[in-house]
Formats: sequence, C-alpha cells, structure tokens
Amino acid sequence: MFRRIGTAVVRHPVWTIVAWLIAAVAIVATAPSLPSNSDESSFLPKSYESIKAADLQQKAFPSAFTPSAIALYQRTDGGKLSQADLKDVARITTELGDKHIDQVQKVVPGPPSKDGRYTLTLVQMDSKKAGQPVQADAAKVLRDDVKQLAKGTDLEVKLGGSAAQALDQQDSSKRGEALIGIGTFVIILVTLLIIFRAPILAFLPLLLIGVVSAIANGLIAYATKLFGLQANSSVSSILIVVLFGVGTDYFLFLMFRYRERLRAGDEPKQAMINAVDRVGEAIASAAGAVIIAFLALVLSTLGFLKQMGPALAISVSVTLIAGLTLIPAVVSLIGPKVFWPSKSWQQEPANARFAALGRGVQRRPALTAAVSGLILLVLSLGTLGYKATFDLASGSMPKTKESMVVQDQMQTAYSAGAAAPTDVYLSSSDGKPLDRSAFDAYASKLGAVDGVASARMSQVNKAGTTADFTVTLKYEASTDKAIDAVGRVRDVAHADAPDGTEAVVGGMSSIYKDIDSAVNHDYRTVFPVAALLIMVILGLLLRSVVAPWYLIASVGLGFGATLGATVWIFQEAQNKPGLMFMLPVIMYLFVVAIGTDYNILMIARLREEAREGREPREAAGMALRHAGPTVAAAGFILAATFATMMLAGNALLTEMGFAVSFGIAVAAFVMAMFFTPSLTALIGHAAWWPGHADRAEPGVDAGSSPAADDEYQAAGRRG
Repeated sequence: MFRRIGTAVVRHPVWTIVAWLIAAVAIVATAPSLPSNSDESSFLPKSYESIKAADLQQKAFPSAFTPSAIALYQRTDGGKLSQADLKDVARITTELGDKHIDQVQKVVPGPPSKDGRYTLTLVQMDSKKAGQPVQADAAKVLRDDVKQLAKGTDLEVKLGGSAAQALDQQDSSKRGEALIGIGTFVIILVTLLIIFRAPILAFLPLLLIGVVSAIANGLIAYATKLFGLQANSSVSSILIVVLFGVGTDYFLFLMFRYRERLRAGDEPKQAMINAVDRVGEAIASAAGAVIIAFLALVLSTLGFLKQMGPALAISVSVTLIAGLTLIPAVVSLIGPKVFWPSKSWQQEPANARFAALGRGVQRRPALTAAVSGLILLVLSLGTLGYKATFDLASGSMPKTKESMVVQDQMQTAYSAGAAAPTDVYLSSSDGKPLDRSAFDAYASKLGAVDGVASARMSQVNKAGTTADFTVTLKYEASTDKAIDAVGRVRDVAHADAPDGTEAVVGGMSSIYKDIDSAVNHDYRTVFPVAALLIMVILGLLLRSVVAPWYLIASVGLGFGATLGATVWIFQEAQNKPGLMFMLPVIMYLFVVAIGTDYNILMIARLREEAREGREPREAAGMALRHAGPTVAAAGFILAATFATMMLAGNALLTEMGFAVSFGIAVAAFVMAMFFTPSLTALIGHAAWWPGHADRAEPGVDAGSSPAADDEYQAAGRRG
C-alpha cells in the first residue's frame, strides 16, 4: 500500500501540492471561529454534585449575588484606611455602578478586613456567560475605570476575581503562544541546519507544517462546533508544539531513509518511492498509536480533555497524511538539491558513533537492558510522592499578574476561603416550604465541621423551598485542605439534613472536589484503554503477541520515570504543594503515545534487519546503527520543542513542558536506543511469536540488505 502511495505522489507531485493548497484555502476560509471558555465548572458533566448545586442556584436564586470581579483597596502607604479613604471607596463604588458597563449587573461595597487595611467593591456579572471572553473584556474596562476613579486619592486599587483572572489568563496565553511559536521555529530550524547543513531542508518542514497547521486548526474548529466540545486557550499552545514537533519527526523519518536510498544508488524519484515504501508503515503505525491514545481522551469526564483529545487526533491525522503525500511530493520535485550545498548526503559518514553503540548492545544486551531499566526504575520512585493541585487560574499565569496578587492579598487580609465561599443548598423534597426553625441547628452543625471558619443561613427563595447556607472555609478554595474540608462539609450536609429535605454542596472547592473524582475516573479508564489500543497497533505492525507486552511495559516505565523526575524537581525541590491535576493524564498520553513512535521506528528497523538474515543480537546492533541517528535527531527536536512550553511563564505549561520533553528524551535516548533493542535481542526469535516476522525472506540474505548495499556503494566511492 505504501509503495502505491509513494509511486502515485512522486509521479504526480504538482497535482498533490495543488490539492493541498486548495484544501488549505477552502478550510481556512470557511472554518468557524471558536470562543474560549475558562470556567472550571464547564469541565464537568451535569451529574456531579457541584454542577447540580450551580443549576439549583440558577433556579432558586436567579438574582443571587455572586461576585465575578473584586476591586481590592489599600492605602498607598500600607496603613489603616481612614474615614476619608472609606468615603472615596464608597464614591468609586457608586460611580462604577453608574457607568453601566457591559455584562455588569450590580456593583456593591464589600466588607473591610479585620485589620482595617483593606476593603472591597464587589461586581456581579451575567452568570450565564461566566468564563467567556466577553466577561474578560468587561474586566478590562472595569480595571481601567476603577484605577481612573481612584486617581487623586491615597488609595491603591487592584482588580481580581474570576473575570479578571480570565482576562489575565487570556493575556498570558497570547504571550505564551508567541514565545512557544518562536522557540519552536528557532529550535527546529537550527537543529535541522546542524544535522543536514542544508538551508532548503531546514526551512522546508516549517513551511509545509505551516500549511498542515492551518488545515488542522480549521478542521478542529469544525469538529469542536459540530460535537459541541469546550474550547480552551491552553489547547492552542499544545497544538503548536504537537503539529511542529510531530510533523518534524515524520519529516525526519522520511528524509533519513530517502538519504539512505540515495546513498545506496537509487535514482532520486525511485529513492523517494522506496523511502515511503520502507518507512511508511512505521510512520503510519506511530501516528496510529498517537491518534488512538489521543482519542481515548473522549472517555474522559473533563471537558478540557474531551476537547484536547479530538483536536490533537485531528492534528496528527493531518500530519500523517502530509508525511506520506505532501512532503514526498515537494521533495521529489526538488530532488537531491534539497541537500544543497552539503555533499555529505552522498556517502555515509566515516564516524561510527551509532555503529559503536550498536556493537555495545549486540555484545552485552543483558547489561544494557539492566542498566537502562534500573535508571527508569529509580526515577519512577518519585511517583510515590505525587500530589495534585487544582488551582487552574494561578497555574495558567504568573503569580505577578494583578488578579493573582489580589487572590494572595485577600487570603492574608480575609479568611482564606472568603474569596470563594462554599454554598450548601437545602431543598424541600416534597415541594412544601422548609421548616425554618431547623435552620440554626443545621448551620451550627455545618460550622462545627473541621476546616470551616463560619457557616450561616444567608437567604431563602421566594417559595420558601430552598435555603442557601454560606460556608466559609479556613483555606483557599483550590488547596488540598479545602478540598478535604468540603468533603467533610458534604458528609455533614447530607447526613444531618432535616427530614423531608435534601442538600447539595456548591462553590469552587466543591467543583475542585468533583474534578479530583473525575481525574481519578480518567486514570482508571483512559490509561488502560489507551495502553490496550496501542498494544493492538503494535501487535498488528509486528505480527506478534509477545513484543507489544514488553514494549508497552517499557513505555510505562518511561512514564513512571518522567512523573517521578517531575515530582522531584517541581514538587520536592521547589517545595510546591503539588503538580497540576491534569499533568499525569497529559503526560501519559504524550509520553506513551509519542514516545512509542521511537520504539516503533527502532523495532521496525530491527525487524527489517532480521528479515535480511541477521540473528537477533546482530539485528539489534544494526538497527541501532542505522535508526539511531533518526531517533536521536527526532527525539532531540521534539523534546526541545516541548521544552519551549516552559517559556510561557505559567505553572501548568512549565510543568507540562518539562515533563513531556523529559519523557520524550527518555523514550528516545533510553528506551528506543537501549532498553527496547537490548530486550528484543535477549528474547530473540520468541519476541515475534506466534508469527515469524523476523525470519529471512526467501532468497534474501544479509549481503543483500539496504544497509549492506549502502556500505558497498560508499566503499566503492571511497575506493
């Protein structure tokens, strides 16, 4: 099949390129635009208690005051607020309300802090549009106006709250995307120039992947709108890296094999056909593993991951098609001039670095497997200390952003949970009015829960069937202590609800509690499904039942090593309370799926060498010699590309960038180069049971292999 694809593309390169350009223009011109949603509650399905509570609030208290923005005032000299200062705050609050800013429904004064150094203005916005860009725009106007109104006073004012956080997150994402894009471009360009010393070859993948990126983003927009998925700004940053990183990987897989066939004496067009034929199956299998692993995210209960899975799967699918059609078409048109001005493509380099590594694996496979396995195992021990944190807002932007400064100052000035109180909604189960005489006792029981600062009945709906009890926790909403405390609040709220009533618990801590449950569900569902499907792909590629087991086990070790190293560096060394809660899921899919690419490329080359008559150990050594440079180059570029995410300046992308780049480096330089080939050499022919995929083809021996032809041609030219 891949030979037929290569032949068709190389014979009709112009038509192939024209078809891609027409598709790009058509898709980009007609693709819908996507709003981004940063509301944490939108991540969860409606079956979770926190979402049921939010729905009940909308029905029972449609006009309930829930601040979307908070203006925090303090004196410029840091002293206590005077009566004149408080009059200025009252004036600012009134004038801010009189401006009738879009989305703003109510502006009211907030309580002063106990030490008298801070006070608040609370701003309510349309709850139906929480997390949407329109409220970030409103926050921008609010921030500018409140600072303008405070001019000429002794007050310093900062705007925080969820709408301001959405605004700061938006600005941070744009900056992060720009840095990631520039970093990715520079890394790919410089690395390809060093490897090939050919400017055309260095710029070519960037141009081609740019076309692929435009098409992929258009198709993602269609899919997101068609299936009603949630759009999220963090996905854009990840897409940049996936498209350019994976696209460059497939480009390198093809170009290294194309160069090898040219060195073996193939005519240029025939060399490209042979390259697609020989490496096409490995590229398709590698892409298939990635696509299936990403699609497994559809089983997630989190909206963020449900959106990410199809988006990344679409990106890799388009990249795969480009790797088998667009790239071969363009390169076949240019021919060997693509390597200009370098002449090194004409013969294999004299240095035998990878040949020496190959001989080492061939001679001592047991020692190689033991050392590389031990390294992975030791690093994996770090996973025992893993803890999750759920503060997406502070995780997705620097602590220096204004909304984050407000959040930190409010935790100091007020009760840590005051900025995001927990609400317990007590409803009549038979539709009759509630017995109000039981309210004080119920509030007392809620207030006595460990971790609760205060609890009071704040309002009852007009029908008298639902009461809202405001519970203020002692801890900031996203901390482990707050999540544990809200779990205890739920237990008491349910168990001690008066007869004929039922309770649901809402608020940010309740949402984080449910996100924690959802992530644990995903660990039990997404991980095994993705691993099983990748094993099926490996089994189909290798025609083996044995090899997929130790290959997926090695990748699992790589995942453990990556998470362990990330825990030690970010959680232990930097004394952080935990890693972002979604990191293990994302890491698993990137490290397991994309890391499998290198295992597939190496094992496919090992099988090819074995089919040409080599014994298992020799085949492993030759596979490392010839596939090693490809794996090293591709692994370095992809790891460095993901590392650019650390430039974004926020905890989520910094942790993700390190973890994925480290995991890919482990997959390429430990698993694919040493652990997998040495283990395969040790297991021998049994690795391919029940098939005989490694047995020599009839009439073929080691002397007729492409590698041997390569050596013969090179020797002839040197002679």
